[in-house]
Amino acid sequence: MQIDNFKIFADLVETKSFSKAARLNGVTQSAVSQQARSMEKHFAALLIDRSQKQFQLTREGERVYQSAKEILHGYEKLLSELMEMRKVISGTIRISTIYSIGLHELPPYIKSFLTEFPNVNVRVEYRRSNLVYEDILHNSVDFGLVAFPQKNRQIEITDFRKDRLITICHPNNPLARESSLQLETLAKHKFISFDPDIPTRKAVDQMFKEQKIEIDPVMEFDNIETVKRAVEIDAGIAIVPKATVLQEIKQGTLCAIPIDGPTFDRPLGILHRKGRVLTPAMKKFIDILTGQDLLGD
Repeated sequence: MQIDNFKIFADLVETKSFSKAARLNGVTQSAVSQQARSMEKHFAALLIDRSQKQFQLTREGERVYQSAKEILHGYEKLLSELMEMRKVISGTIRISTIYSIGLHELPPYIKSFLTEFPNVNVRVEYRRSNLVYEDILHNSVDFGLVAFPQKNRQIEITDFRKDRLITICHPNNPLARESSLQLETLAKHKFISFDPDIPTRKAVDQMFKEQKIEIDPVMEFDNIETVKRAVEIDAGIAIVPKATVLQEIKQGTLCAIPIDGPTFDRPLGILHRKGRVLTPAMKKFIDILTGQDLLGD
């Protein structure tokens, strides 16, 4: 048996999908199926219960999976230790991130990291928040970046930074002349929001609820860029993270107005699978993300 055999089998068990396991390992779905049967032949035991409609392991399959994870963990730990002994900072770091962080918060950190460690490749995928968690749990990526991180017993969360939430409007909107706003003032204007399942939308809804303010959005979108474009044509106002509109504010296409009252921040978190062995490059990347604030307040 080779390490790749255990890796494919572990990915198959964790994703419960032959097609997803195939994508993770750069092979065909047929190859994953053949690999599973080859392992059953090698161990002379049925590992997958094919009588069930949903993917399910036999008792022997569960034991092989647990051992496969131990073998893979030991192998990854060995590789990491050897790289540290040689002081090698290289490899590939795969990141799954929501649009707002990936487009506006992350780039300065990646630039700083690659300047210091040019032999590392960084690959970034833009995903909805729920899919970032899925990517982490399935080991599809090394790190995830989300807003309002949710606790999960299989995921390690590291604080990244906090971003202020502010109101934005078109420069010709009457609100643009205000130096600050009471939250209840927003109820008198057309409001543009994120889709209901977006964590920032849930947080904004909770803020309105606590203040007993009713808001009925005229438009809902799944990403920050579309929200900004709608405000730029004066279709309404919105509450967004400050870091995502710095360029538009500078160019004069949007106006930002602080909200009176308690500071309302959006916490950002770095996710990785608990128990995952971090390579020297991954550790350095975490250091860059948590050790400096390149964007300021």
